Amino acid sequence: MTTLQLPSFLHGSSSAIKRKAKMEGQRCAKQYQLNGEYPPPRELRTVAPDEVVFTHEIVDFQEERPAWRLHEYWETLSGLSDTLGKSYRHINASHEPAVRETAWGALFFAICGPAPDSAERTAPRLEAVLRAWDSLQHGRYLHQKLNTFLDLEGLMTAACGWAMDAWCPEGGDSVRSRLEVAAERMARATREDCVEAILRQLPQILPFADKQKLNHPEIVTDLAAWREHLATLDASAFERISGVRPGWVLQRLYQWDKLLGVN
Repeated sequence: MTTLQLPSFLHGSSSAIKRKAKMEGQRCAKQYQLNGEYPPPRELRTVAPDEVVFTHEIVDFQEERPAWRLHEYWETLSGLSDTLGKSYRHINASHEPAVRETAWGALFFAICGPAPDSAERTAPRLEAVLRAWDSLQHGRYLHQKLNTFLDLEGLMTAACGWAMDAWCPEGGDSVRSRLEVAAERMARATREDCVEAILRQLPQILPFADKQKLNHPEIVTDLAAWREHLATLDASAFERISGVRPGWVLQRLYQWDKLLGVN
């Protein structure tokens, strides 16, 4: 019978997990310095059916209560970066793929980890969750709403619904099937595909813009102007919003608004 297993250092009080997770990062970094490989966790434990896995710090306010805290793997990333003396952006190409092959690692990077800044980077994260689906279905999760316990489909809708909306807008028979379609389309998306996905989602994203912060709302909320603006972006700037994550698109909107004021 498939079960969900997490590294044992991710269970306990918040303070204890932070300490153990930081030490795990240091251990992984030292091993990587020796042979270029990241070691697996020393111990995995099965998550019991009645246990909850916290996946976001916003709902994790009973810090001394022992619990599974997947989001605290951030401390491992911190320990890894500190020990190697490099930012995580510089080492994630070697670290993330290795951890993503585990069910818990796939889930962390899909919903808790550094926000993906491209369709190309998001696709393998979704694909990893899909490969680990049977195991992850055994979890009971608490994400961003208090006392709202989620199964895997509910968790992926709450955390990655933006990807399904942008890349599988026609819907599907299940969350899993929509994620499969979204991941496939993101993996092979051209720049033109990404532009069309952005423009398609703008009517849903733009209402969340804070118009009080905008000096040129008539331009930066105009779809025709957006098509022209997207054509001017260099590869690096475009990559950041190519996945159509709403937060990144809104950030681009505010940056564009400021540039209009300079010019």
